[in-house]
Amino acid sequence: MNNVVIIGADRGIGAAMANVYHRRGDAVIAVCLEGGTELEDDVRVVPNIDVTDDNAVQQLATALTDHPIDVLVHVAGRGSFDRWAQFDYAQMLADYDLNALGPLRTICALEANLQPGGRVGIVTSRMGSIGDNGSGRMYGYRMSKAAANMLGVNLHHQLEPRGIRVVLLHPGTVATAMTRGAPNWDEFTKPTEAAEGLVSQMDRLGPDTPPEFRHADGTLLPW
Repeated sequence: MNNVVIIGADRGIGAAMANVYHRRGDAVIAVCLEGGTELEDDVRVVPNIDVTDDNAVQQLATALTDHPIDVLVHVAGRGSFDRWAQFDYAQMLADYDLNALGPLRTICALEANLQPGGRVGIVTSRMGSIGDNGSGRMYGYRMSKAAANMLGVNLHHQLEPRGIRVVLLHPGTVATAMTRGAPNWDEFTKPTEAAEGLVSQMDRLGPDTPPEFRHADGTLLPW
């Protein structure tokens, strides 16, 4: 049994991951912005944690004082759509704060809880891949997720001496509240299916795993 913490487990992929871990017998803590209505009833919830708020993240660290963590996954994120030369720079900064600085805040705050040989995952997006960018557009989202990928590689070097492994994860195109309204939304991957794939990628991390960017289906993605 692992002690698992999921950051951003209110709904969608985060809630689905928490439920997948819980069903297989792991001890799960779901960190939520609100109350986590999609979580199974007996999953422990730490509510009211805004990962863009330094004080809230400190409250999280206090709530988990002396709680060992074997698996830590940061899911909380957001995508905003923009159009060339009509950028909302304040919104882009807010997205960067959530998508890139959010995982830095939470993982830094919980570093002491991570057990030797532990595993850290950051759910970013294929949209943050420079090598895979064949269409452009979505400036704020792409840039913030690329920054999150850089964070993950930095964290690998920071945590490697303790045997802690870090992976960057792309969930696929998932039918969540963020993607609702997109064409063919009903045909997108369901959150539970994406969560099962992401958990599988977390499970495969071993002592010799380098920092990697992986699709939930196991495909190795370019940086």
